[in-house]
Order: sequence, then C-alpha cells, then structure tokens
Amino acid sequence: MWVPSSVDRLIRALKKLPGIGTRTAERLVFFLLRNPSIIQELAQSLDQAAKELRFCSICHGITDTDPCPICQDPGRATGVLAVVERPQDVFLFEKLGIFRGRYHVLGGVLSPVDGIGPDQLFLRDLPERVQREQIQEVILALNPTVEGDATAQYIHDLLKDSGVKVTRIARGLPAGSDISLTDVTTLKEALLGRSEWE
Repeated sequence: MWVPSSVDRLIRALKKLPGIGTRTAERLVFFLLRNPSIIQELAQSLDQAAKELRFCSICHGITDTDPCPICQDPGRATGVLAVVERPQDVFLFEKLGIFRGRYHVLGGVLSPVDGIGPDQLFLRDLPERVQREQIQEVILALNPTVEGDATAQYIHDLLKDSGVKVTRIARGLPAGSDISLTDVTTLKEALLGRSEWE
C-alpha cells in the first residue's frame, strides 16, 4: 500500500510514544492533516520544549530554569526531601498542594533485568545532598512495585548511617500500581499516612 513518505515517517514517530499503536498513530496523523493550525502549534511547542527544557542540576526534575523554581523557593521546607521516580511525579505532588518540601528525582527505579543499576539513576548524589542540605526526613514516594520496593530498600541502606529519618508513603496505593494513575485522594492519604522505614 502506497503512503506518502512524510505520512509514514510521522506515523512511525508517533508510534514511539507510550501507549500509541499503529491505528492510533494513523488516526492522529489524519486528524493533524485536517487541522494544520494544530500542526503549527504542536511543532512550535515541541521546538520550544527541546530548546528550553532541561533537568534541574539539584533535584533532577524537568525545568526551564536551573535550578528549578522549587529548589530556588526559600519558602519550601528545607529539612524534608521526597524521593520520587520520575519528573511527572513532582507535578502530581505539586498538584496536590499538601507537600511543601523539596524533591529528588531518581529518573527511574532499580531493575537489573532491564540493565538499570544505581549508576543509571540519580542515587549517588543523594547522600551528599542529604548532608549538604541538612535534611532531617527523606520520604520514599516510589511506586509500590517489586522494583520500587528494591529501590526503596537500596536508598534506606544508603542512608542508614546518615542519621536522617527515612519514611515511606503509606500503602494506600495498591501494590503493583503506578503513582501517576492514582487518584488525588488516595495519593494524599498515602502521603499523610507515611511511616518510618523499618
């Protein structure tokens, strides 16, 4: 079947996005072709994002300034650090509006099967950050999966001699779930019901 090469390239590019299969990619392409103003807006937004967005040198979250506004905010609680897997987890916690501390984004979780060890994550700078910023509590806000639990245990062991209190969000989240798919109330209860790591 003949398809213009630019359409085929666009379909293949969209299929690389999570949750987008061939049929969805085709529907998106033909929707965009019928709406050229959206193509322009999308192209400009992607170009701007590629030029301006980066990872914060302190927390490793996504930002357009470095350090990010959260790390620069003197009104944030400086003694509490929430460790999360991905930058989008920061956005979710910020949407809740109940956490006023700072964040440390790992960039994933330990997964030997996928070749992800401590060196592939932002783990090495965590102990020195805890010392430098005089953190009193580290909240492990990781997904309740096997990999999330293994990463939480690794962090607990990494920080056990630092004197910092290590807590984890409560298990109001179902095991094996993804924080980003959780409703706001469940996540709020999990955060408020956190317990000390044992």
